[in-house]
Amino acid sequence: MKLLIDFFPIFLFFGAFKLWGIFTATAVAIAATVLQIAYLRWRHGKIEPMQWVNLGIIVLFGGATLLAHNEAFIKWKPTALYWFMGGALLLGQILFRKNLLQWLLGSQLELPTPVWRTMNWAWAAFFGCMGALNLWVAYHFDTSIWVNFKLFGGLGLMFLFALGQAFYLSRFVKEPTGTDSPKA
Repeated sequence: MKLLIDFFPIFLFFGAFKLWGIFTATAVAIAATVLQIAYLRWRHGKIEPMQWVNLGIIVLFGGATLLAHNEAFIKWKPTALYWFMGGALLLGQILFRKNLLQWLLGSQLELPTPVWRTMNWAWAAFFGCMGALNLWVAYHFDTSIWVNFKLFGGLGLMFLFALGQAFYLSRFVKEPTGTDSPKA
């Protein structure tokens, strides 16, 4: 259910684009993100920081798209979000000596510090590359191809990268050792 809620604005943006074009799709994405935040606030009582960042970026870039009637702004939105996330990972590691991935996921995964550091660098590089790739697609292809890339290409590459990370991490995740396991 959480995954559906997270991708709700993207799916609505895609559908609205196919039916009515980029400007209506942009307005729909802004409204859907506001609704998403309102629902999460009502349902869970709190909003994750990344969701606030996403809301700010969609309102800023989407609003600029609608006000200027220029689709270039909305095409920059994914890049801004990717580079913000990658930049946060880099700045946390370099300036504050804080691994944000470990801070976010440390209660769910027990990994050696060098592995956390490798993951942090890998995700920062991935977000940097995704931001650049988004701009390349946005400026070398028409808007319809960019919208398809945004949904299928972006999500597909994210899935493949996460899968690669899972394979990498599988070497380091410890099996639970419990006393209740059956003995032969």
